[in-house]
Amino acid sequence: MVKVINQSYEIITNLDGLVILKNIERAARTCYKSESLITDDGESAKKICKKLVNLGHTAMLEFGGNIHVKIICNRGLSHELVRHRLCSYAQESTRYCDYSKDKHGNEITVVLPLEFELPYTNKLDIEYAIWKEAMINAEKSYFKLRSYKLSPQIARGVLPIDIKTEINISTNPTEWRHIFKLRTSEAAHPQIRSIMVSLLKDFKEKIPIIFDDI
Repeated sequence: MVKVINQSYEIITNLDGLVILKNIERAARTCYKSESLITDDGESAKKICKKLVNLGHTAMLEFGGNIHVKIICNRGLSHELVRHRLCSYAQESTRYCDYSKDKHGNEITVVLPLEFELPYTNKLDIEYAIWKEAMINAEKSYFKLRSYKLSPQIARGVLPIDIKTEINISTNPTEWRHIFKLRTSEAAHPQIRSIMVSLLKDFKEKIPIIFDDI
């Protein structure tokens, strides 16, 4: 039977916002040879990072180091994420994962569309039933192809775009700012906007200044 889950994320990097700001400060002050202004309490780092953000001098933010996030989403959302080129990615492979095996619970896992997470109206009950039937039929087709020994990399052709995938993303604060600006806008797909708005909130709480203006 098809397993249905909600999308989610996990910040893998152990974020220490002050360390990130200090790393940025050390690089930025090299440009002006103002290292003598660095203070141990991090206040000088906060001051210069705020100035960098306000001036749009975000190249210096790259020295904050890469931040690694793992996102569990549908395949369609992951296709949008990998268009951001200045990132490193590691993603669950439908070529090599065989969902008919015990390690995957002998089932496919799909991500629930946001519309169905709301309190259902009668209309949404009908829409959910249609969607769920499509997921079940996709699973049946996949398993049938596998029973005829067709390889997972070929059988995956019948898997739905809502199939669950796990994708690791690692990139620097400058690129995360770019991602957030694009993917939290009203024009973004609701599914990716939802997860990025939540992730941005976490970034703002853990890393002062760098993401506050988004």
